Amino acid sequence: MESAPTVCYRHPDRVTRLSCSDCGRNICAECSRDAAVGQKCPECGGPGQRTRVITARSFSHADRRTTPLTLALIGIAVGVFVLGYVLPDFDTAEIRRRFSQQVGTPLESEWWRGITAMFLHGSAMHLAFNMWALWLFGPSLERRFGTVPFGALYLAAGLNGAALFAGVNPGPAAAVGASGAIFGLFGALLLNAYRQRHTRAGRAIFNQLIMLLGINLMLPFLVPNIAWEAHIGGLIAGFVIAFAWDRLPSHGPYLLLQRTIIALMVAATALTILILV
Repeated sequence: MESAPTVCYRHPDRVTRLSCSDCGRNICAECSRDAAVGQKCPECGGPGQRTRVITARSFSHADRRTTPLTLALIGIAVGVFVLGYVLPDFDTAEIRRRFSQQVGTPLESEWWRGITAMFLHGSAMHLAFNMWALWLFGPSLERRFGTVPFGALYLAAGLNGAALFAGVNPGPAAAVGASGAIFGLFGALLLNAYRQRHTRAGRAIFNQLIMLLGINLMLPFLVPNIAWEAHIGGLIAGFVIAFAWDRLPSHGPYLLLQRTIIALMVAATALTILILV
């Protein structure tokens, strides 16, 4: 049985997929009020709600409380990179040998490398670029969809990137980096911004994301040794998961569980490909 379409809470005759970024109520384009992040309903975006005093300390603490996984992922990646330079018997080369994704080598059967490779990076520039992108995109997605679904999305995108890399490359080849997972966040944000393109803020964000996506997709043609397959695979996974999430009701007691299951199903599919390839 099909679920009833979501409608604007002020105009029941108008079907919409926009929702207030504060209270979550469904709103149409007419009722949408542009905000710094997303859009708000007339009540949440009214004159009395537009400004409030937020100290730098309270904002910083609130941000850290609401995005623990984003900070943890950044911390792990940076920590692993630093360990490669401070431990004499476990240097960067040894870490890559043990945990990078391998294609066309005897280590290819170790499927778990598709996960561990997400936390390794080939250079300080590689690490800085990916972690900057995670810091830029991660918090808004983690706050919007929940920490556990966000983690499942990140894992699924990274595994899907690894699966496409393994499926396309005859080898021998190795890959490291969180680029697949980062592009998954890119895909999810892109779909969300596309939904909000009828608002001024949504249109601006969508145009910016399209420009960033174009630049990043061109990089493999300009810079050698970039695993473009991981970028494409992660982007597709993020887009598919966000599209499926968009079909779910905007509220409900099992919403976080449903989002997590959808993302884990995509992750399981990618993992199966990694095992079988």
